[in-house]
Amino acid sequence: MINKRRLLQWASLLLCSGFVTGCGQINTPTPAGVDQAGGIRQVKPFTISLRHTQVRDDARLKLKLLEDVAKRMEAAVPGLTVELEGIEDKVNRFEKLPAEMAAGATPKIFDLFGGSDTQKYVKAGRLLDLTPILEEMKLKDRFFDLDEFTVDGKIYGLPTASFVEGVYYNKKIFKELGVDVPKTWEELIAIAEKAKANGITPFALAAADGWVVNMLMNTFWVRTAGPDSVQGFVSGSRKWTDLDVLDGFKRYELFVKRGYFHEGSLGRKYAEQQYKFRAGGAAMLFDGSWASGAIADPQWSKIANDVGFFNFPDTGGKGDGWINGSYSNGYGFATTLSEQEKEAAKAFIRIMYSDEMQRRQLKETGVLPAMKLIDQSGFYPIVDEIMRTTRFKQFPAFDAVVQAKVREALETGMQELVGGKLTAEQVVEKLQRVQEAANKEAKR
Repeated sequence: MINKRRLLQWASLLLCSGFVTGCGQINTPTPAGVDQAGGIRQVKPFTISLRHTQVRDDARLKLKLLEDVAKRMEAAVPGLTVELEGIEDKVNRFEKLPAEMAAGATPKIFDLFGGSDTQKYVKAGRLLDLTPILEEMKLKDRFFDLDEFTVDGKIYGLPTASFVEGVYYNKKIFKELGVDVPKTWEELIAIAEKAKANGITPFALAAADGWVVNMLMNTFWVRTAGPDSVQGFVSGSRKWTDLDVLDGFKRYELFVKRGYFHEGSLGRKYAEQQYKFRAGGAAMLFDGSWASGAIADPQWSKIANDVGFFNFPDTGGKGDGWINGSYSNGYGFATTLSEQEKEAAKAFIRIMYSDEMQRRQLKETGVLPAMKLIDQSGFYPIVDEIMRTTRFKQFPAFDAVVQAKVREALETGMQELVGGKLTAEQVVEKLQRVQEAANKEAKR
């Protein structure tokens, strides 16, 4: 039992030594604990950075959840201050984080993409092995899938959510046009033509961000060439110039030539395609399940009660019945964490990957969970429609598989196709040249 008199003596000493100064001016005390000898021990204050990508207006609900996680971390770990650092997702993934990893200046807790990104950083020795932590917390079996963050049997990152990419549609517009959810390519084209004839933009698109263009493009060529085509580009067993791959690109080119995307798309950023769709200015929007929170939120969306979701229709190709979906978005941790920082990291994992937070994430933002939930009631109606599409066979996004130079070539190539500067044939020929060079470089 701790000696009460000794505690009072320590308290008096602390008060006289600077916690209270200048006739009543109170300084913030350093957190303290009780040591094994029964005395007061000082807990060294420390700060840990938490890099996130919830910086857009439509990510405000996700940011609020993350802020709550940070507060709980600080309450759970003596002396801890969590410093939230928000960076635009593309800048973080393709510019800032690679530069930091190369320089050995890895952030502490940070937004991490699975697949090739994780593999690359593990090879460089930058990611903390989380396997023993998950075993300690008995969390591993709670996740749906950890494959994209697993290298040589060890786990180096944790997905925060799952995602699927498909077509959001305005039910009111569909009803006015007298059309139903399309199941085939021909039915989709008929809807686009009818919408355009009635002065309605068939698809909202913002092409200023190359990755946005390639969400839909990825689905087009997987529909026509099959989900194994992406890995085939890297292994050399498939080519971008293969006729079934080209078929997907030509279908996208058809959308461009017929004016199915909204005018001036090359000058519009990602958020603008959501704004247009949420305002009721387009019949359809191809986007990820992560967009459902803002689309279904009446504060942000004029069509919150009139929105549906479907998997992209069949084209008669090898990839019919598949959907772009995986568990790529997550968090990684630096190998350089001190013991104190590891305690903070464990607190982050314990809180962020709890049933409560995963459920809040789904309920408040519409983002699909990465972990198995028992109760899925009480969510936006659109979530039920999206969850049904997760039953389709899933393929990972192409940029989790191909090399960075190939991704960059596809982004610029597709923007040039949207701008009418390149044909579908020219884009795939360009891609194949870059792919062959990247494959050759990888073998060195």
